Parts: sequence; C-alpha cells; structure tokens
Amino acid sequence: MIVVSSTDPGAQAPTPTMQHRPRRVAVAALVALGVATAICVFGLLNPPDYGRGLFGHEAAAAYRLKSQLATAVLVLALMQLALAGWMYGVFSGARARPRTVPVLHRVGGAGLFLLSVPIALHCLLTYGLQLASPRTAVHSLLGCFFYGAFAAKVILVRSHRLPGWALPVTGGLLVVLVGVLWYSSVFWYWSGAAWPFT
Repeated sequence: MIVVSSTDPGAQAPTPTMQHRPRRVAVAALVALGVATAICVFGLLNPPDYGRGLFGHEAAAAYRLKSQLATAVLVLALMQLALAGWMYGVFSGARARPRTVPVLHRVGGAGLFLLSVPIALHCLLTYGLQLASPRTAVHSLLGCFFYGAFAAKVILVRSHRLPGWALPVTGGLLVVLVGVLWYSSVFWYWSGAAWPFT
C-alpha cells in the first residue's frame, strides 16, 4: 500500500491499481490455503481404500501408470518453466517470442492440471492423507498444497493489477512442488523405496 503524506501538496494520490495490488495477492493466498486445507481435511476424513485401481490397473500396474503420468506432469512443468522464461525474456540471446508461446503456455498448464487429477484422486481415495513417515507426510501435504497454489495462480493470471513478482513466484512454486512430488513418489518407487526419508 502506498502512503501519501497530507502535507505534501505535490504528492500524487494512490490510484485504484496501486490500492488493489496487495488485496489480489492476499485473496489468492487465502484461496490457496482454503483449497489445500479442504483437500487435507477430506484426506483425513476419507477412509483409505487400498484395493482401489487406476483406469483398470491394480497394485503394481497402477503404480507404474501413476509414475508414468507423474513423469509426464514433470516434463510439462519443466516446459511451462521454459515457456514462462521465454515470455518474460529471461533467456538472453533467445529470439523474440512467437505469438504461439503464451497459447502453448496456457495449453500446457491445462494439460498438466488434467494429467495430475487422476493421480491425485487415486492417492487421495486410496491412501487418504498419510502422515506416518516423513516421505508420505511431505508428499501428502505438498500434494494438497499444489492444488491450492494452482487455484491461486488461476486467480493471479486473470489480474493485471499485480506486483511484478507475484505471477513468476507462483508459477515457480508450482514447478518446485511438481518436482518434489515427483521425487517423493516416482523416484522413490523406481529406486526401490530407497528415498532418504522413508
């Protein structure tokens, strides 16, 4: 918020754009917290169903399918990061961005979200919110927070009245969350449960 001294006759009054910046970010943060909390509560209250399959796959086949889907989500997240960097001019020496880059970024984000939903639903309905070990606690809590952060990014991306850091920080946070979720599940699965925090 900008404070203007009433004793300075030449001071410019704050514009509505200036006044709404912190509010938009605060609303997005509250939505993120609300969505993440709702998913956590659902996971705690939902009794696990360890026999649940995924697209007709059971047990080890379901784990393989989930790890393949999660790896596709990770690849899309890294592509999102590269496209965002291109849009924001982070890569010096890169040629001017074509008009298709923002469209590819939106389509990639939608694809990432859609691919993640079956994974998350399977985790939530099969295991619920697991807090028994450091790995499962990290994975469960960050999985819930991922959807909160995604909801916040949707709110922020629709607003043009933001601090310049808000959207890149939120997008970067999503990429980090995807990376940690992948590491705490897919890497753990393919390494034979040899993750440091089992």
